[in-house]
Amino acid sequence: MNDLADRDMRQRSILPPEKLAACRATVIGVGAIGRQVVLQLAAIGMPRIQLVDFDHVEAVNLAPQGFFEEDLGKYKVEATAALIQKINPSINVEMLPEKFRRNMVLGDVVFCCVDKIDTRKFLSEICIPRSRFFCDARMSAETIRVLTVAGSQGTKHYPTTLFAASEAFAGACTAKSTIFTANIAAALMLASFAQWLRGMPLEVDVMLNLLAWELTVNTPK
Repeated sequence: MNDLADRDMRQRSILPPEKLAACRATVIGVGAIGRQVVLQLAAIGMPRIQLVDFDHVEAVNLAPQGFFEEDLGKYKVEATAALIQKINPSINVEMLPEKFRRNMVLGDVVFCCVDKIDTRKFLSEICIPRSRFFCDARMSAETIRVLTVAGSQGTKHYPTTLFAASEAFAGACTAKSTIFTANIAAALMLASFAQWLRGMPLEVDVMLNLLAWELTVNTPK
C-alpha cells in the first residue's frame, strides 16, 4: 500500500514542506486561471485555501475553465472545493461565494485571478499591504502576463501596470481564453510562489505570447 506521507516526496527541494505548511492561500476569482491555480495548490499540498468568487458555473465555462457538466448551476467555489477534497482531503478549504469585501480575513499568500482591471486595482490596494506574497495573472487569448509583489520592487512596479478600464483590449467573445493558456498562467504563478518560498529573487513582470512563442521579462529600473 502506498504511504501517503510520501505524497510530496518529489517536490520537497522545490517547495520546502515547513515553509509551505506555514502558508494560507487566498484565491480571488475561481474562473479560467483561478480554478487551475486552486487545483495546483491542492496538488502541491497548500494546507489552507480560501476561495472567493460569487459566480455560478455556466455552459460557456466548461471548455475554458475545466468545470464538469454536473457543476452547472453550482457556485464555482463549491464545485472547485469538491474537487480539492478529491485531490487532497487533508486540505482545509474555505468557500466564500460572494464578492470580495474590504474586511475579509485573507491568507498571507494571495492569487488575484479576476478579469477586470478596475477590480485588480481595488484588490491590489487592499491585498498587497496585507499579504506577504501577491500574484496577479492576466490573460487574453494566447497572451499571458504574470505580476508578482513580494517586496519593494514589486510594490513600486505593480501600480504602473494598471490603466483605465476604457483602455482594456476587447477581443472577440470566441477568442478570450482556453484551458491550456489558463493552465500555463497558473503554472507561472505557482513557479513564482515556489521561488518565493525558497527566498529566491523574483521576476516581478513576465509576459508570454504562446502564439509567437515569445517570453518577455520586464525588469523595472
